[in-house]
Amino acid sequence: MKQSHTVQEEYKDLRLDVYLANAMPEVPSRMFIKKMIEAGQVKVNGHPEKSKYKVAAGDQIEADINEEDFAPKDILAEKMELNIFYEDDDLVVINKPEGLTVHPASGSQSGTLVNGLMYRYQELSDVNGPVRPGIVHRLDRDTSGLILIAKTNVAHARLGRQFEKHTIMKRYVARVQGKVQFDQGIIDVPLEQHKKYHDQRQVASEGRGKAAITLYQVLKRFPKSTLIALYPQTGRTHQLRVHMKHLGHPILGDEKYGRKESFPRLALHAQSIGFIHPITKAPIEFSCPTPKEFLENDL
Repeated sequence: MKQSHTVQEEYKDLRLDVYLANAMPEVPSRMFIKKMIEAGQVKVNGHPEKSKYKVAAGDQIEADINEEDFAPKDILAEKMELNIFYEDDDLVVINKPEGLTVHPASGSQSGTLVNGLMYRYQELSDVNGPVRPGIVHRLDRDTSGLILIAKTNVAHARLGRQFEKHTIMKRYVARVQGKVQFDQGIIDVPLEQHKKYHDQRQVASEGRGKAAITLYQVLKRFPKSTLIALYPQTGRTHQLRVHMKHLGHPILGDEKYGRKESFPRLALHAQSIGFIHPITKAPIEFSCPTPKEFLENDL
């Protein structure tokens, strides 16, 4: 997995290893980052540098991270209740509860969806390596709803291509703060990594960032909030959450982009997913109900 970072003015003169420790919170230790630098997996403006190199504003840093180097080597199968929404010989659709992390990483090596999948299934795709068996796409830990799991590598590869081409239809439902003015709209705003909090995203400065497009439609209005459907046309990290904040209507319960205390949970649910079956080639779509707490009156 390659990451690219542009050093902002406020981070100039930091050591390279210190800068990357802040920029890549998913890497468990500064020592691991030093080993990456020594192994030539980090380049500054296209050239390798030492850990003690002082970064300058505007430096382009590329880091080639192998997640398997710092992820748990032996993932334990754990018995857990999984809400199997659909299953055949090639894929599984699971209705993931909020609060469940999808796959192991530093800090969450057990109790993840992958641990439960490994207990239930003898065969899962290994396209993404041993740390993420079967995982074709992700949902944030606090987002509930439908997630696709591939049993075979063929199914995984074909589903993956659909995600890359943005031909998979995804519908989310969210409860957002305030009264959304228009009944429907398009949010076409590029995103980039947050300058200070590197595990977050922000609206990109002019001429920068990656394209991000979200369609929205109002479903129901409450006195102090709005229930909306969201249709992401791209798949950027935290896209829906950042776009709704940008619109002035952050998702309720969002501790990163809104106010956690505004709702008992993150009010975001992956309600529907539609795609071409990787083996039968038949169009297929799955939808699950809106969480009941999303439909209750304002707190």
